[in-house]
Amino acid sequence: MNNNPPTTIDEYIAAFPADVQQLLESMRATIRAEAPNAEECIGYGIPTFKLKGNLVHFAAFKNHIGFYPGATGIAVFQEELSRFKSAKGSVQFPIGQPLPLDLVSTIVQFRVQQNLEMDAAKKLKKRLKT
Repeated sequence: MNNNPPTTIDEYIAAFPADVQQLLESMRATIRAEAPNAEECIGYGIPTFKLKGNLVHFAAFKNHIGFYPGATGIAVFQEELSRFKSAKGSVQFPIGQPLPLDLVSTIVQFRVQQNLEMDAAKKLKKRLKT
């Protein structure tokens, strides 16, 4: 057994049983479809997508798939996420239930827009200072 932490999302996913791999690949494909220009990496030991900063993370646990769109990603979609266990910046999708991939898509779209707007605002502020 390999005790080294994964360095790629492929390595991360490969460490799980086939049924969980399928869920993780579905999450990955859904995020990739909404953020095709995002960089895939491992951040905080879990699959991460970056686009002008952290975009979203996801991970597998014994009983759920964790999705981490940040505090605003949870707050803005609080009503839609209300049937799932969630915290300030995360939500748990129980293994054994279909993943809400349409909702994941919508949240990722929101996060892409949010990151691009924050980046544009930073650039504008920098230009105005010079």
